[in-house]
Amino acid sequence: MGVWDFIQDQMLGMKWLNELLGIGLSALGLDVNGRIGGSVQFFIYDVLKITVLLCVLIFAISYIQSYFPPERSKRILGRFHGIWANIISALLGTVTPFCSCSSIPLFIGFTSAGLPLGVTFSFLISSPMVDLGSLVLLMSIFGAKVAIVYVILGLVIAVVGGTMIEKLHMEKYVESFVLSAGSVDIGSPDLTIRERLTYAKEQMLGTFKKVFPYILVGVGIGALIHNWIPESWIETVLGSNNPFGVILATIVGIPMYADIFGTIPVAEALLSKGAQLGTVLSFMMAVTTLSLPSLIMLRKAVKPKLLALFIGICTIGIIIVGYLFNAFQFILI
Repeated sequence: MGVWDFIQDQMLGMKWLNELLGIGLSALGLDVNGRIGGSVQFFIYDVLKITVLLCVLIFAISYIQSYFPPERSKRILGRFHGIWANIISALLGTVTPFCSCSSIPLFIGFTSAGLPLGVTFSFLISSPMVDLGSLVLLMSIFGAKVAIVYVILGLVIAVVGGTMIEKLHMEKYVESFVLSAGSVDIGSPDLTIRERLTYAKEQMLGTFKKVFPYILVGVGIGALIHNWIPESWIETVLGSNNPFGVILATIVGIPMYADIFGTIPVAEALLSKGAQLGTVLSFMMAVTTLSLPSLIMLRKAVKPKLLALFIGICTIGIIIVGYLFNAFQFILI
């Protein structure tokens, strides 16, 4: 086994933990090859694995994020113009909140501060869809090639979507209270390393408390799919025989509310049952980017026409990405 395979399988994927659980459950009399035993093993393994990765990742990313408070982020974005501003905004979204609902207050703040609307929308698309956490989690399940291509295509959607909104001059479809809020530029104090570590710990605990219920639900659904739903069903609905699988997965994903940590176990189970890679990733993107609660929050800040454009751009982008991954699945896995 090469060094990279060891990192991916044993450190990120924690295969050793799954094997240890299998031995332990078998010693307790559970048949891990049966439905019930397999479900129990899948549930415990995925909950433990995702929880450990979640805590480590959020702590590390929050520490990095402590160097990019809203005021500093605004100043960074203000230095760039044109498509470069969209690219920097999308990249900045990778080190900010993990779910779409958390991104919207920052989007409102950036817009009220006078940043171009297209730039703030690039941030809004990128922030929940693509983050450093999703990169590592995707690597633990699907491998490095899939994770890197997913992140690149997510950033492309964010940049293209923001640029389109900018070119269409949609400022008049932003609610007046956002545009008239103005900007109070409060200087960010320089934090000590100890303060940054404390901030990272608080963010980790706060995010964990908020996300953990979704992990339990997501892993529970994953265990159900993995051990109880016939493979032929999944292949029929989401496999290569259904050309509309990507569209179906995207539409099903939109009303749901979860983040990358809750959707990973569902995606893992679907893929193992014969669903196509792009179909699974489209489902994940739709859940994390276009959740119903976040769209309701966004409607308070923008008018229906701009909201519909945002949904349309994201949906079309996600569907295109899904079909691209399906077309090149044999290369990526």
